[in-house]
Amino acid sequence: MTTTVDGGARPASGLTPGVSSSQAKLTLGMLTVIYVFNFIDRQILNILAEPIAKDLNLSDTQIGLMTGLAFAAFYTVLGIPLARYADHPKSNRIGLMSICLAVWSGMTALSGLAQSYVHLLLARIGVGAGEAGCTPAAVAVIADIYPPKRRASAMGVYMMGVPIGSLFGLVLGGQLSDLFGWRTAFMVVGIPGVMLAVLLFLFVKEPRRMPGVSLVARAEGGENPLPFMEVMRELFASRAFVLLLTANSIGAFLAYGKGVWQIIFFIRSFGLSAGEVGLMLGLTGGICGLIGSAIGGRIADWLGSRDPGNYFLAPAIGNLISVPLLFFAYSSQQWWMALLLMIVPFITGTMNYGAGMASTQGLFRPQARSMATAVKLFVQTLIGLGLGPLFFGMISDALKPVAGDESVRWVLISAAFLGLIPAAALWFASRRLRVEMRYGFN
Repeated sequence: MTTTVDGGARPASGLTPGVSSSQAKLTLGMLTVIYVFNFIDRQILNILAEPIAKDLNLSDTQIGLMTGLAFAAFYTVLGIPLARYADHPKSNRIGLMSICLAVWSGMTALSGLAQSYVHLLLARIGVGAGEAGCTPAAVAVIADIYPPKRRASAMGVYMMGVPIGSLFGLVLGGQLSDLFGWRTAFMVVGIPGVMLAVLLFLFVKEPRRMPGVSLVARAEGGENPLPFMEVMRELFASRAFVLLLTANSIGAFLAYGKGVWQIIFFIRSFGLSAGEVGLMLGLTGGICGLIGSAIGGRIADWLGSRDPGNYFLAPAIGNLISVPLLFFAYSSQQWWMALLLMIVPFITGTMNYGAGMASTQGLFRPQARSMATAVKLFVQTLIGLGLGPLFFGMISDALKPVAGDESVRWVLISAAFLGLIPAAALWFASRRLRVEMRYGFN
């Protein structure tokens, strides 16, 4: 038995008092499955972008707008008020996520009915609006259930939804596109999410209804909601948070940009089909991403409990190593060599997931935690998903008169070197955690 923040005893399970092991596993498992659907619905458009572009006669800039900014603008703007609701001590975050899941899954299915570029943009806006209510609430729920010393590992499990969802989105989307067309692919992946929303509402309990969670919340900061400006001042007074925001924003810009244009790179430069690329990148990226997310959280918990200054050490080194590997991957003239060189970057690119989410929960009071995640997602999604694919597409269009179909290759080669920026920001963020972490490493 160990001591909790409120002076009581921590259960032998290592969970927040009043939370059973079965409740914790069910909640974390369901939230992870929901995050899988989150990224299936988000990433399927990437593998379908080239078939859609040919069908609707779209430019690379239009592809970038459709895969990025149309989604990101509403995802980020709506994320703030939804997070404010989730942070209110009396809100039902499980109910919120159930409604949001039904909305984004339904809009994904409706994407298959789009008859024009405008119709598809509107559907993607709907997907972004629905997904805005998922992660900020989910991360705060997990932080309520798991104590600081286990948060990065738990967040790492939740963040496995990114590679698993990307895997299924690319593989399933590519195969369905090749067999039945892109419209059917949207419908097949969208409808099950609506049914999952009902299961979430019926079987997962809001942690705030558990007495032990309420005791810990009161001890860490009270039960009353905080004024909006007080929350924002608290967030941006943290240099660790600002550095993490910088690292994640630049990292997201590169990840989302590469996520769309790596697919098109393999199709255009190596003559592969959408199904072939989806299977190849989906399996490789998904499996490697699972490894990175799983071990990244455990390494962060292990290093952070010994020295907070090393919390982001592994992903910082990983970003550094990935720079030359990606340069040679995008320069390769053989698809198999390019894929082989991308394996390590696929792993290291997800090692920050658990630690990044857990650190935002450890830096701030419970009444600010959903907002911390929402602000983090606001900035990194607007910069990453909103501008990454669009900027990559605009540069590709600009290079086409000189490079032709190889324009995407040159964009990716140039982007490889920008990985040095998030590596440096993560390193300095770790240094600040030694001073600032308030609810972590115990």
